[in-house]
Amino acid sequence: MKNRILILLFLIISGMTANAQNLLTPELLLKLGRVSGKGISKDGKYVIYTVGVPDIAGNKIVTKTYSLPIEGGTPFLVTDLNEWMADDKVSPDGKYKISSQDIKVEKVSGTDYYPDLKRSNVLIYDSLNYRHWDTWEDGKFGHVMLAPMVNGKPGKAKDLMPGEPYDCPLKPDGGDEDFVWNPDSKRVVYACKKKFGTAYAISTNTDIYSYDIATGITTNLTADNPGYDLQPTFNKKGQMAWLQMKRDGYESDKQDLVATTGTFKLNLTAQRDDIHVGSYKWAEDGKSLFFIAPINGTSQLFNVTYPGLTKMMPVITQVTAGDFDVNDIVGQKGKTLIVTRGDFNHANELYTVDITNGFMKQLSHVNDEIYGSLAMCKTERRSVKTVDGKDMLVWVIYPPNFDKTKKYPTLLYCEGGPQSPLTQFYSFRWNLQLMASNGYIIVAPNRRGMPGHGTAWNEEISKDHGGLAIKDYLSAIDNVSSEPFVDKARLGCVGASYGGYSVYMLAGVHKKRFKTFIAHDGIFDFRSMYGTTEEMWFPNWDYGGPYWDKNNAAAQKSYREFSPSNYVANWDTPILIFHGEKDFRVPLEQGLQAFQAAQLQGIKSRLIVMQDENHWVLHPQNALVWQHEFYRWLKETL
Repeated sequence: MKNRILILLFLIISGMTANAQNLLTPELLLKLGRVSGKGISKDGKYVIYTVGVPDIAGNKIVTKTYSLPIEGGTPFLVTDLNEWMADDKVSPDGKYKISSQDIKVEKVSGTDYYPDLKRSNVLIYDSLNYRHWDTWEDGKFGHVMLAPMVNGKPGKAKDLMPGEPYDCPLKPDGGDEDFVWNPDSKRVVYACKKKFGTAYAISTNTDIYSYDIATGITTNLTADNPGYDLQPTFNKKGQMAWLQMKRDGYESDKQDLVATTGTFKLNLTAQRDDIHVGSYKWAEDGKSLFFIAPINGTSQLFNVTYPGLTKMMPVITQVTAGDFDVNDIVGQKGKTLIVTRGDFNHANELYTVDITNGFMKQLSHVNDEIYGSLAMCKTERRSVKTVDGKDMLVWVIYPPNFDKTKKYPTLLYCEGGPQSPLTQFYSFRWNLQLMASNGYIIVAPNRRGMPGHGTAWNEEISKDHGGLAIKDYLSAIDNVSSEPFVDKARLGCVGASYGGYSVYMLAGVHKKRFKTFIAHDGIFDFRSMYGTTEEMWFPNWDYGGPYWDKNNAAAQKSYREFSPSNYVANWDTPILIFHGEKDFRVPLEQGLQAFQAAQLQGIKSRLIVMQDENHWVLHPQNALVWQHEFYRWLKETL
C-alpha cells in the first residue's frame, strides 16, 4: 500500500513538473489576453479595463470590458460602460458633448470633379501627403464636433474646424485624448497639425488649440513652439499640461512634460537629460504629475512636482524600479496608483503602486493560468564596450532550462524606431520569450539611437543611420558569442522597421558572422525610400535631406554609405523577407527590391507579402502565419 502511494505521489509530482515546463508556442501566445486600462469607476472603488483575445476563426480581436475592485477581488463583466464611468467627452457642466467626425473637405476622386462619371476609379492630387500610413487621402478629415445635450442626449453637432483640411484626432495614432474639455466648460482644447499637403509631409509641428464656445474664436496656445505639442490635459484648477518636442521635423526629439498657469509655461522635465516622457497623468491633488519614461533599458513610473507660479524648481522622483516595464497609468485612488506592467516573460497586467514607496502588487490575473504552466526565460543585463569605448546595455534572454554546458544557436535582435527604447517589452509578434522558448539565446542591444541613456546617445543615430549603431550590433553579438555556450556557427539576425533596415545593412557588412537573416518592413534603398515614403520629415532629418542635393554633405554621405542597396553585392547569406502591402511608411517596393537582389544572386531567400497588413501585423491568422514562417525559416537555415 505504501509503495502504491509513493508511486502515485511520484506520478503526481512528475505531472506537475512536466506541466510547469511547457514552452510558449505561437498558438499559446495568441491565447493570451491583452490587458488595457480605461480608468477608475465613478464611485472610485473599481478599476475599469479591457481584455482583448484573438479570435483565430473570426480573424479578429474580441474585446470585453471588466471592473475590478481596487483592493483586489473578482472581476465583473461590464455591459454598460456609462453605468461605471463618467463620459469625459461631456462638458463638466453637462451642457455639451464633443466628438470627432470625418468631414469631406477636399476634392480628390474622379467623381468629385466629374459627378457624371460615377464608375470612374481615379484619385487626383496636387501635393504630397496623398497617402498616409495605410490609407490613400480621400479628402475627408477628422474634425472636432460640439453638440448641445438635450434631455441627456447630444443634439445637432457643430463643426469646430469648418472647412479646414486638418485632422483631429491626429493621424495615424491619435484618439480621444487629442480633444478635451477645459474644466470651466467654456473651452474645448485639441491637438492638431494645421498644415496641408507637402507642408504637412515635411513637418512635425503640431499645436494645441483652444476653442471658445461663447465667441467661436480658436486660439493657438503653443504657437511659440515649432515642434510637437501633444496630449493636452487639465487638473481641477484648470492648469494645463502637455507633451512637447522643440524641433520641427524631428519626431524623436527629447519629449518633455510642460505645464502652464495662465500664460506662464514651465518645462517640468528639462532638468533631466535622460528623461524622454512617454505618457503622463495629473495627480489627484493637481500638485504633481505622474509620467512614464524609459530609463536604462526599462520603462518606469516617475513623479514631478508642479510649482505653478512659485519660483520653486520642479522635483522629479522615480517611483518604481526593477527589470520590468510600467506601460500605462490607468488612474489614482488616494495613495494608490493603478498601472499596467509587463516584462520579457509576461504580457501586461494591472498593478497597484503605493506612491509613497513604489511597492507594486499585481491586481489583475488574466494570464496567470497560462503562465503558470510555462517555463520562464532567464534575462540578464550585460555591459558591452562599443568601438568608441562607450558602455552599452545589452539584454540577453536565455532559453528555459538553460544549461551553460551546452551550445545554443543565438539570434541578434535589432530594434525598430530607429529611436525607440528597447526595454522589457512584451510583443505579440516580436516576442523574445517565444524566440528563447524555441531554443535560441537572444541578444538585444540598447544600441545608440535609443532614449533612456541620455540625449547624446539617442541622437547619435541621426544622419549616421548605418554607422556606429550598426557597429554597436556587431559589438554586442561578438561579445556574447565569446561565451562557450554560444554556437558561433549558428548565429542569426532578425528585426523589423529600422531593425529590418539593420538586417539588410548587416547582410552586406557582417563578414560571415551570421548564418541567416530575417527582415520585416525594412528599408533597403534610400533613394527609392525618399521617393515613395509619405512623411518626408523622417528622411530629411535622419538621412540629412534629398538625394539630389549635391551640396548637402550629410545627405550625400547617407545615400553613399548607409543605403543597404549599395552593399548588396556582398550578400551571401539566406534571408527571409516579410513586408506589408499596405505599409506606406516603408513601402512594399523596399522588400521587393531586397528579395529580387537576393534571388538574382542565387541566394536562398523567401518573400512573404502580407497583403492586408500595414507596418504591423494586426490580423490573428496573419500573425500565426508570420510566427510559423519565422520559425520554419530558422529551422531550415540555422
